[in-house]
Amino acid sequence: MKRALLFTALLIGTVTGARAQEPFFAGKRITIVVGSEAGGGYDTHARVMSRHLGRFLAGHPSIIVQNMPGAGSIVATNYLANVAPKDGTYLGLVQRTMLTAKLARLDGVQFDPLQINWIGNLTTEVGMVVSWHTSPVKTAADLFTTELIIGGAGVAADTEASPRLLNAVLGTKFKIVSGYRGNTNLLLALENGEIGGLGDWAWPNIKTRRPDYLRDKKINLLMQLGLEKLADAPADIPLVMDFAKTDDDRKVLQLYFAQKQVARPVMAPPGVPAEQLRELRSAFNAMVQDNEATGDAIRSGVEMSATSAEDVGKVMALIAATPPQIAERLADAIKPR
Repeated sequence: MKRALLFTALLIGTVTGARAQEPFFAGKRITIVVGSEAGGGYDTHARVMSRHLGRFLAGHPSIIVQNMPGAGSIVATNYLANVAPKDGTYLGLVQRTMLTAKLARLDGVQFDPLQINWIGNLTTEVGMVVSWHTSPVKTAADLFTTELIIGGAGVAADTEASPRLLNAVLGTKFKIVSGYRGNTNLLLALENGEIGGLGDWAWPNIKTRRPDYLRDKKINLLMQLGLEKLADAPADIPLVMDFAKTDDDRKVLQLYFAQKQVARPVMAPPGVPAEQLRELRSAFNAMVQDNEATGDAIRSGVEMSATSAEDVGKVMALIAATPPQIAERLADAIKPR
C-alpha cells in the first residue's frame, strides 16, 4: 500500500512538473485582428504573419486572422484594448493612424496608444497622392487649383485623414467621398469613374499590387507623402514637406507623417504579462528576418521592411512629446468636417 501511494505521488508530481514546464503557447490559438477589410495590404501582411509567427514561438501555436474593419481601425483597436483576452493570444494589425488617434481626438477612440503593447512593425512606407489618367488634375500644382474627388475608407484611415490634413494645412482642394470598405473597393471606384483619385496610397502597394497602373500610365503620381523622398520613385514627384509655408506647418506634417515609419504596426492589448510580451516580440523579430517569411511576403505582393518594438516606441515618444499647440492644430486639421 505504501509503495503504491508513493508511486502515485511520484507520478502525479512528474505530470504536474511536466505541465508546469510546458510552453505557454503550446496547444493555444493566436488570433490576429486586422482593422481593415480582407484583400488589402494590411490583410495580406497579417496572413503572411499568421503563416510564420508560430514557428518562432515555443509550443508552435496555431494562428488565424480575423478581419474587423470600421472607422479606420478604431473598432478593432477598441476591441483589442477593452474586450480581447489579455494573455498574448490576441494580437492586432491596425492602421498606423491609431498611433495619433487620441492626440488627434478622433471620435470613438476608447484606448490610449501609449498604453498599448507594441510588438513591432512589418514595414515602413511612403504614400502617394494619385489621380486617374482621365482626371484634369495632372500635377501637384493642380491640387491647389482644381478639385479632386477622392474616396475614403474611414475617418481615421490614411485615405481620408491625409487629404483632410493637406486641405487644412496646405490649402489643397480634395473632396472626400467616404464610406468605401477598404482599398479593393476604392480601386474599383477609381476604375469605374466614381472617384478621380486617392489622397494617400502606399507606394509599395502601387508597385506590387497594381503594377499595370504604372506600366500603362493609368494613374498620375502627384505628391509623395512622407518625411523623405523615395529612392525608387520618379525624382520629379515633389515631397509633401516641400509645400510647408511655416515652421508650424512643417511640425504638423512631420508629426503626422512620422507614422509612415510605422506603416504596419502590430499590437497586443494592455495588460499582457511581461513574459508573454517578451516571447511575442522575440518571435516577431526572428520572423521578419527569416528568409522563408520574407520570401512569402514578396510572393504575396507586399514588402517586409520591418522594425522592432523599440522603433515603434521611438515614434510614440515623438508623439508623446508633441507641443500642445501642434497637437491642437493636428487635431483640428484632420477632424472630419
